[in-house]
Formats: sequence, structure tokens, C-alpha cells
Amino acid sequence: MNATTVPSPYATATAANAVRLERLLPGPVERVWSYLTEGSLRRQWLADGEMTLAVGAPFELAWRNDELTDPPGRRPDGFGAEHRMQSTITALEPPHRLSFTWGPGEVSFTLEPRGTQVLLLIEHRGISDHGNLLMIGAGWHTHLDVLAARLGDTVPEPFWDQWARLREEYAVRLAQA
Repeated sequence: MNATTVPSPYATATAANAVRLERLLPGPVERVWSYLTEGSLRRQWLADGEMTLAVGAPFELAWRNDELTDPPGRRPDGFGAEHRMQSTITALEPPHRLSFTWGPGEVSFTLEPRGTQVLLLIEHRGISDHGNLLMIGAGWHTHLDVLAARLGDTVPEPFWDQWARLREEYAVRLAQA
């Protein structure tokens, strides 16, 4: 990708159990890094949880998606008000790379400066099945839209309404994944 190319906001399947997303965000890199690593900022777009920035350090993420937007939209059946997950940092190169376990898989974030913007690359590997691949693709897409809104000082779309719409789009987009 060159400096003038705008990445698609949609996740692409890189394998039957992996997705990749790219998003161009307002910079600088250090600001975006803080939204990945500081619990009080990360909870504004993804999940709460303090992390010690060291390879091998365990931490817990706590999702409260109803709190990400106002209004939150209609939470789909089967989703609770909170979800928690234990993780461990597996790679760390501040402020450009962070990887950690995600259940049986792993998520990696890579940040690259692009002038006044930052290219954020997310690679999520080890997804258990196709149904979760669709939910995770829609989830990352929605969470990144919230992050872009926070960094750009705009109001994001209601989280759950957007996720439900995107989940249907991903069922078509990733049907062959």
C-alpha cells in the first residue's frame, strides 16, 4: 500500500481460521499505541483491562460493548452485558507491534506512520470455526470504526446495530473463506 491508498475497512480472510484488517487512523503512532495499550483508552473502543507491557505478561480483557456508544443499539440474543478473556502478551515492540493470545489463537497489531496518519494492521489467527470468523470480522470492523471515531473526535454509529448489519455483510463477503 502506498501513502495515498486508503485501505478497505473490511476484514479479509487470509486462511480458513484468520482475518486481516487495515485501517488508516489519525496519528501520531504514539497516540494510537496508547489506545491499544492503556486500559482507560482501550475501553473506549474495545475492552477494558490493564496490561503490563512485557512479553509473557498475563492480563484480562473485559468487554462491555453496551458502553462503547450512546445509544448502544440492540444487543443480539446470546450476548451478555460483559465478556472476559484471559490473555498473554506474546510480542512487543513499542510503539509499533503488539501481539497477544486470544483464546486458542493470537491477535497482532502493527502500526506504521503514514504522514500525519497511522496504518493499523490487525491479524487475528486461530479462529475456531467459520461462524466465529464472521462474528470476529464484523466485530473488529465495528470496534475499529469506534476507534476511528474516538481518534477523529466524531460520534460512532450505535455499536450493536452496526455489528448486526456487518455480520450479515460478512456472511456474504466471507462465504467462501
